[in-house]
Amino acid sequence: MSKAVRIQPDLQFVKDLQAVGGDTLKKCYQCATCSVACPLSPADGPFPRKEMIWAQWGLKDKLVNDIDIWLCHNCGQCSDLCPRGAKPGDLLAALRNMAYKNLMVPKILGTWMSSGKYLPLLVAVPAAIWLFVWYLVNRLTIPEGEIVYSKLFYGDYTIDPIFTLTFFFMVATFVTGCAKLVKSFQATPGTFVVGKAEKPCILTAIKDTIVAEILTHSKWKDCGEVKESDQEKFKGHLLLFYAFIALAVVTGIVAGGHWVGKVIDWIAPIGHTPMHLYNPVKILANVGAIAGLTGLTFLTRRRMNLDTSKSASSFYDWYLLGVIWAVFVTGAFSELLRLAGVANLAYPVYFLHLVAVWMLFAYLPWSKLGHLVYRTVALVYARYTGRLPMN
Repeated sequence: MSKAVRIQPDLQFVKDLQAVGGDTLKKCYQCATCSVACPLSPADGPFPRKEMIWAQWGLKDKLVNDIDIWLCHNCGQCSDLCPRGAKPGDLLAALRNMAYKNLMVPKILGTWMSSGKYLPLLVAVPAAIWLFVWYLVNRLTIPEGEIVYSKLFYGDYTIDPIFTLTFFFMVATFVTGCAKLVKSFQATPGTFVVGKAEKPCILTAIKDTIVAEILTHSKWKDCGEVKESDQEKFKGHLLLFYAFIALAVVTGIVAGGHWVGKVIDWIAPIGHTPMHLYNPVKILANVGAIAGLTGLTFLTRRRMNLDTSKSASSFYDWYLLGVIWAVFVTGAFSELLRLAGVANLAYPVYFLHLVAVWMLFAYLPWSKLGHLVYRTVALVYARYTGRLPMN
């Protein structure tokens, strides 16, 4: 006879999981419809049925180390077909949300990101930073003459140092979190291997993941993205993704031209701002802004029209959308107000833009957008170990 195994459920974990989006997990009666319906679920140890069992039993250690929660693309097909309305897709999303909070330190930021009551604190930190800069430079007054934002927020002495430190803080936090994530996968007993006699090359796994999962989002089509709302999700994510790439390129060109131009004179004009509207770099920036706003419209409309009986939205979801909206809207109005010559509005709006951008990047490792890094690491690891087949 098999030896009996004593299970020690973590009841607080179950309550926490229900609080962040897994509130319907107790409706599950293990029919396995979700695993059968999911086109991405591997045949060996399919998800999300086993995750529903572990969640009901309060097996926190199994769930937080489970690589399969990162393989789900949250198309909602399992939740749509669940005969009991147990929303397994929401459960996996909730588990990922909990992972974001637990992977990073300081963990207090993860707590703040989970509830609307902490939003004033999240805003207050960057607002205090940029108000202090404004006070030091111009005593909180509006500069006279032509609207040039560097009159108030100098690139060399305020924006560049502050955002450089923020960037390295973000990268260091991601490196630490991803190392913990991979370590948790390695510590999980019984890692699945599907038909691989030898491990693929790690570089091949990285290339396969970037092409299939990131650049083309092609796996979303395998995920059953056929409903109109799902098409909005696909288009919205893709537009927003390439909008961020375009704006990152613009930022790199401007910053590179500015700093390299201090040494090489002929490069200096490349980083000079404000730029003419017909400048190719400015055109790329405006195209990126339009793509981002369009993508945000798709994603926001989809989330507002979600059938709450089959999927739920939390503050965690809306926080990210809100911050990205703030980044793009304040960025667009900063340009429009500058062109219109309305200084009394232009400078305050640019201040809000800096606050929003800082929030986006400084809190990125704890936000839902962190999945861009964590999921990529998990998918590469899954291919490298054979949990996912190579394309």
